[in-house]
Amino acid sequence: MRLLGAFLLIGLVLGTAARGEADGGGTPPSTSAVREDPSYVEGVNAVKRGDYSAAIRLFEAVVAKDDRNANAYNWLAYSTRKNGDAAKAIPIYEKALTIDPKHRGAHEYIGEAYLVLGDLPKAKEHLAILDKLCFLPCEEYSDLKKAVKDYEASSGRVPTSKSN
Repeated sequence: MRLLGAFLLIGLVLGTAARGEADGGGTPPSTSAVREDPSYVEGVNAVKRGDYSAAIRLFEAVVAKDDRNANAYNWLAYSTRKNGDAAKAIPIYEKALTIDPKHRGAHEYIGEAYLVLGDLPKAKEHLAILDKLCFLPCEEYSDLKKAVKDYEASSGRVPTSKSN
């Protein structure tokens, strides 16, 4: 019975680590996000709706109140990139990674932004970091690896898909 309990605990821990959170695979949200910051929650909903302009405004409000929220910076950068400005998103992803260097979502998405900008070596740098961060294959690593492979196969064109 103890052995079964140990396996269940290990499975729960590994499942949680491999799955990541709706925040894009980073560490748990900062205190303001944990308290269900209305702007954070509505920002995530705006991203899900594809309303990136609204998401940008909402996540800017979140980081103005909590400048240590790596998840909010990741969402802000993601929304900025999806709104058509990959170059402007890069320093925002970098801010998320300064706060949380192991933020898997930020590594995936900054890699995708670099592909949009035609910088394959920088995208591969973040893929290598994800390879080290993910004990088991994780979604962020798999998604960026596929994006890099697709980019290379298309001679440097970024296919339009959910990850771009």
